Amino acid sequence: MHPPPADTIPLSALQHFLYCPRQCALIHNERAWAENRFTAEGQLLHKKANEGPDEHRASGSILRHLHVSSEIHHLTGICDIVEVSGGDLRSPSASPETPIFKSAHSVTPVEYKRGKPKSHRADEVQLCAQALCLEEMFAISIETALIFYGKTRRRTEIPITADLRALTLATIAAVQEMKRTGITPTAEYEARKCDACSLIDLCQPKALRLKRGANAWFQARLQATT
Repeated sequence: MHPPPADTIPLSALQHFLYCPRQCALIHNERAWAENRFTAEGQLLHKKANEGPDEHRASGSILRHLHVSSEIHHLTGICDIVEVSGGDLRSPSASPETPIFKSAHSVTPVEYKRGKPKSHRADEVQLCAQALCLEEMFAISIETALIFYGKTRRRTEIPITADLRALTLATIAAVQEMKRTGITPTAEYEARKCDACSLIDLCQPKALRLKRGANAWFQARLQATT
């Protein structure tokens, strides 16, 4: 198997970037990582979703922990679950030019998240990127995807709209540029996000904010005396 191109990015990087560009750079440029209760709960939920074999019935299939990729968009990652309605299942080792599901009625990625629906669109973008990979792999158009939120214990339907596709493509380009430059953005402390982030001790957003404040004060005093 050939290694992916240098500009290939993991699906998770898109979610990280929209949550916090600095978090994304720390994880995907500097290879920093730390666990907390939230990440542990998320991993447990993913593990439960991935347990058990794939299921194949006359009405369709359920594929678990499916590796996906896109050569067009330079993406790679894993779908928790992919539900296939109808269709003639073929081996995933088939040629990329050959649809895996020759007559599938629909292919639906299902992402598992530990929390609840959010005000930002990071989860939606990650799911849309999965849809882009699946569309390329299966030669099929995907109009709807699903997120199962552990806190509500419900599935939320995510329409794969033109607006969401545009946001996803823009995010892909931004993450690729971040990886190309290797620049880690400065910290901007935001309690709601930062206090829940497992990287807060590595990131030190409060300390950096105080440092910037002290530097601004020093520069102002310097200008006042000149």
